[in-house]
Amino acid sequence: MAKELVINTTSHETRISLLESGHIAELYIERNRELGIVGNIYRGRVIRVLPGMQAAFVDIGLEKAAFLYVADVLDEMEAVEHYVEVGHRHEQLSDDASEERPPLPPIEELLQEGQEILVQVAKEPIGTKGARITSHISLPGRNLVYMPTVDHVGISRRIENEEERERLRHLVDVMRPAGTGFIVRTVAESRDGEELKADMDYLVNLWEHISEHSEDKGAPCLVHSDLDVTSKVLRDILTEDVSRVVVDSPVEHVKIVRFLNTFMPGHNFKVDQYHGSEPIFDAFGLEVEIARALGRKVWLKSGGYIIIEQTEALVAVDVNTGRFVGKHNLEDTILKTNLEAVKEVAFQLRLRNIGGLIIIDFIDMEKEAHREKVHGSLEEALKNDKSKTNILKISELGLVEMTRKRVRESLGRTLCEACPYCDGKGYVKSRTTTVYEIFRELQREMGPAPGYRMTLLVHPDIASLLYDDERHGVEELEKKFEKQITITARQNFHLEQFEIIVG
Repeated sequence: MAKELVINTTSHETRISLLESGHIAELYIERNRELGIVGNIYRGRVIRVLPGMQAAFVDIGLEKAAFLYVADVLDEMEAVEHYVEVGHRHEQLSDDASEERPPLPPIEELLQEGQEILVQVAKEPIGTKGARITSHISLPGRNLVYMPTVDHVGISRRIENEEERERLRHLVDVMRPAGTGFIVRTVAESRDGEELKADMDYLVNLWEHISEHSEDKGAPCLVHSDLDVTSKVLRDILTEDVSRVVVDSPVEHVKIVRFLNTFMPGHNFKVDQYHGSEPIFDAFGLEVEIARALGRKVWLKSGGYIIIEQTEALVAVDVNTGRFVGKHNLEDTILKTNLEAVKEVAFQLRLRNIGGLIIIDFIDMEKEAHREKVHGSLEEALKNDKSKTNILKISELGLVEMTRKRVRESLGRTLCEACPYCDGKGYVKSRTTTVYEIFRELQREMGPAPGYRMTLLVHPDIASLLYDDERHGVEELEKKFEKQITITARQNFHLEQFEIIVG
């Protein structure tokens, strides 16, 4: 599969698109006013300990206090057991890291209000929630992730060859400082000891600098900033299967070349500067794809479609046959639509960066074999997703429950905000409902109101309805209260907005 990185940089925003076969697979956006903080290290102050939640709130200098769970304070193996969050990647580890561990002590025995601690941001603030933090620091390099608080060597699960795993484990174990931990990343496969040692030395020196710097400052304060979004993506995503990097900024082009020469010497990545007059994302047809990714409905090639609804609690995905009627029988039609939807759902989850709890409502299938086939196809389609996923079997109600690791806001919540009229519901009152609400309000106002005239200011569509289909209701009120109602259209009014003026 041909892959490319397309980078659009301006003074206010950087957008990076990972293309697979010419289409956006992943999109990263960082705005100068809203810089990402995942990976940043802070000296924080505990402001509240919550025994009932086994967690604490920590002031790290942001608008909202950060959330620290008890496992992120003490349980060292929790930091490496299944994955380690590395910027935008999740390196899954082998199962040999898991074992029975004693229960964690109460949070109040570990932390006290006013205590200063060194923490790292694991998840961006999302919605009304503050950042999720951990006291287990992880410093990602190209080939390794350094974990100075954990005595463990882990190997990415994506490295499947057992001999290679043992080779890498032995190399890292021999070279690492005593009592520290390293995760060997997927890109380290087949790398020699020299490359790994260079990565290790850089990360160890970086940690020594951070440790010294943290002692000089009082909480709350920023101790270490992770790389900007361009460098993060290059570090975490750029592999040999990426054929080229295209960037439209000459300054960013120089920076990228310098970064690759410093951190990835020996790799001959093709880095091109875009010189076209057309904006780079337009030239690659990406703006259309981004706009499409913000919509609720996604059409399938067969004529079916999926609906994606993001709520506070979960994301619901509904699969429908739409215009697809099939050629043979209903069950085959349903199976084909569901299998096609599986690929699109997996693609949309990555593109939209949807995380948390996800419920997929496939079209009901009577045959157990078909349900198993759809479930297996979904697992297969999500294998290349860097974010950790967990998929349950299709329920008796025909629903698939799954989770996807969430580190940053989804694409929709990054680029959009709630509608000020409907408050994000996606609905407004119908014209008829608004008219009848106006009638009720007029009835309240006309009785005690002095004079003989009432002026009603409304949206033009509502005015048209009051003049035509609902004219009888206006005349009834005029007759009952012996007052004249004058209807005036206001172009700047929202559909639900109206105003009653007496006299």
